[in-house]
Amino acid sequence: MGNTDLPIGIFDSGFGGLTVARAVWDQLPNEDIVYLGDTARAPYGPKSIPEVREYAIECLDHLYGMGVKALVIACNSASSAVLRDARERYDVPVVDVILPAARRAVRATRNGRVGVICTVATANALSYDDALTAVPDVELHTAPCPLFVEYVERGVTGGPELLDLTRQYLAPLQFADVDTLILGCTHYPLLAGVISYVLGEGVTLVSSADECARETYQSLTDLELVHEQPRAATRRFLTTGSPEMFEGIGRRLMNGFVDRVEQVVTVAS
Repeated sequence: MGNTDLPIGIFDSGFGGLTVARAVWDQLPNEDIVYLGDTARAPYGPKSIPEVREYAIECLDHLYGMGVKALVIACNSASSAVLRDARERYDVPVVDVILPAARRAVRATRNGRVGVICTVATANALSYDDALTAVPDVELHTAPCPLFVEYVERGVTGGPELLDLTRQYLAPLQFADVDTLILGCTHYPLLAGVISYVLGEGVTLVSSADECARETYQSLTDLELVHEQPRAATRRFLTTGSPEMFEGIGRRLMNGFVDRVEQVVTVAS
């Protein structure tokens, strides 16, 4: 059995994983968390799978070396590239964002047509295709949305320009008549308003962030690593880029959830 008092380590290429961190904090309010965003090398979406694997392992090694009781890969691109390696490399639970979201989508769909929007790296890795390949009577339709991350990281979550882009990205999924859409990047829950507006109320949105947090809760509970009694839990935020920029954007996107950001100089140096 692991050390209950260790924090949960959460890793993402940038800011999107903060949606996972917030969901983990809400579901496990007595747990300490330490979050590392590799903003110096973000975004991961346009990068090759070998590049993403290299960067992700460096960041996960850093978190593991700090002492954590679980590692959460809060990035679809990184999960696609490194999940198998990570589960062999570390002796703590490793939770990803892909499999939990895929399972939830299968339960949610009514007509068997499931869509996923994601980065180019995630689409090229075919991770959601692999996750759903053995599920009978489910069709997967994938639409890469490469510019969504840039909008989120600029703090833009609405407006005519983004609305037009969203209509363009989602048109193939509307044509395919999907009734369930996986938000296959942890940045995308911050665009749920405009996505839902374009698709309409008849399409169920599945947040990979929320499903990842539920999986984290279940994994730690099964291993008896959850603090059962109320305690003053702590949040720690690390970035490979500018702490000032990370804190500013993080606080704006997450309503003050992020503060006192530290720079990691041993990664991406």
